[in-house]
Amino acid sequence: MTGEVIIACDFQDQEKVLAFLDRFTDVKPFVKIGMEVFYGNGPAIVREIKARGHRIFLDLKLHDIPNTVHQSMLKLAELDVDMVNVHAAGSIEMMKAARRALDEKGSGALLLAVTQLTSTSEEVMRRELLIDHTMEDTVRHYAANAKAAGCDGVVCSPLEAGLIAEACGRDFITVTPGIRFAGDAKGDQKRVTTPALAHDLGSTFIVVGRSITGAADPVAAYRRAAKEFAEGTR
Repeated sequence: MTGEVIIACDFQDQEKVLAFLDRFTDVKPFVKIGMEVFYGNGPAIVREIKARGHRIFLDLKLHDIPNTVHQSMLKLAELDVDMVNVHAAGSIEMMKAARRALDEKGSGALLLAVTQLTSTSEEVMRRELLIDHTMEDTVRHYAANAKAAGCDGVVCSPLEAGLIAEACGRDFITVTPGIRFAGDAKGDQKRVTTPALAHDLGSTFIVVGRSITGAADPVAAYRRAAKEFAEGTR
């Protein structure tokens, strides 16, 4: 699967999201709709963006008992999105329940599992989450569980894309947030890279937010990210 840029449309209301997407007159970028947009506007915003011709990664990170995740995913499958996700920490059985729901609905959405958030450092993982393993070992194990559960891939830091490919195969998708242009502020992210380095590390898709949405010319920034990701550092 070829690499592609997904824009994180993390705006507070529908008007801002649609006004932002209106700026893309000759291209329909892949977009991520997360909790901020979905909880503020509901399923209607997903349907509107889909009707405009965009592919959608619905980033709600389901994490609950298997039955609740199954029932929730049955409803999300009706939105005809292209990617959805769960938390890998929710167990193999929970991820299987999500997979089963998508299959029952005949959905073609890719099912992803979040390994560790890119805002989480290894220190926080050990001290607060009481996970007494390295970040690399934890992410690798979570990815293996996700594959065993029938997920199509994982959401991870680009820094871990290569080790996941080695553990789970090159066809196992890695969607990597935490992408910034060189010189841009990291914000609340800890494990970040540039689009070009993400290419070199083996990311399948990159998720870019503020480096595009906060740019003076978002369309030019999107094209720059796409070019850098396609070419790598060379």
